[in-house]
Amino acid sequence: MNTKQATTIKEVIQCLDEIIEKSKFDQCAIGLFATLYREVTMQIKNGIETGLFQNPERMEKLDVIFANRYLKAYYQFQAKEKCSECWKFSFVKSEEYWPIVVQHLLLGINAHVNLDLGIACAQVSTPESIFDLHSDYNKINDILSNLVNGVEKCLVEIWPTLTYILKLSGKIDNFFIDFSMKTARDGAWKYATEFVLLPENQREASIQERDIKITKIARLVSNPGYFVSSVFKLIRLFEKGTVAQKIIELSKVEYNPITETVVTPECAVQPI
Repeated sequence: MNTKQATTIKEVIQCLDEIIEKSKFDQCAIGLFATLYREVTMQIKNGIETGLFQNPERMEKLDVIFANRYLKAYYQFQAKEKCSECWKFSFVKSEEYWPIVVQHLLLGINAHVNLDLGIACAQVSTPESIFDLHSDYNKINDILSNLVNGVEKCLVEIWPTLTYILKLSGKIDNFFIDFSMKTARDGAWKYATEFVLLPENQREASIQERDIKITKIARLVSNPGYFVSSVFKLIRLFEKGTVAQKIIELSKVEYNPITETVVTPECAVQPI
């Protein structure tokens, strides 16, 4: 298996660019999350260079370890080898017609934040130093949060009446913001503080157990109930453009702060 692994944040961006270009060529929805992730990585890189983080060296190390978990899963799936179940679920759904852009993004966020981020945080920390990371950890999540408004604008370009549908349906209003920003953030940090305490010989079993839990969340994102699923199907039928065009549209995301209060939808899950 040709598994590319990055050693610097610059190499992370290069690897993501390759995945995005391949996805556009193949008309594969894997490129949707990769495009969002690239923008998050660019903002982290900018933050490192401008002194946003308390410990920039640790932050780059964290970013690389974090990204390499995604890259490993991606190349394992491409080679038809075993990867994390939550990543496998996300990648398989990328080959199906019905998931809408929001669901593809959430499936990627679910796997990468809920599973990978906590592990990566523990790998750059010790039980004594893990809480020193919390401030910079929150800044990573602030970056992700600050991209949401821009993502929503891109989604409206893909399906112009999306805003009307989301406002019409209180059950799915802020579905994207709530899941990706609050649930994943809180759950990942909780897991990081637990995982860092485990001896090495217990870590793999812990990862496998958490993978099962995160895959259950992925199934909820994929099938959030009859009403929400019906609205998503309507959105999917009228989404504009090819997968490649959607990837290009998503690449235009702007870095804007969230100003609205989020409301938890009925289909949301609690941090785990």
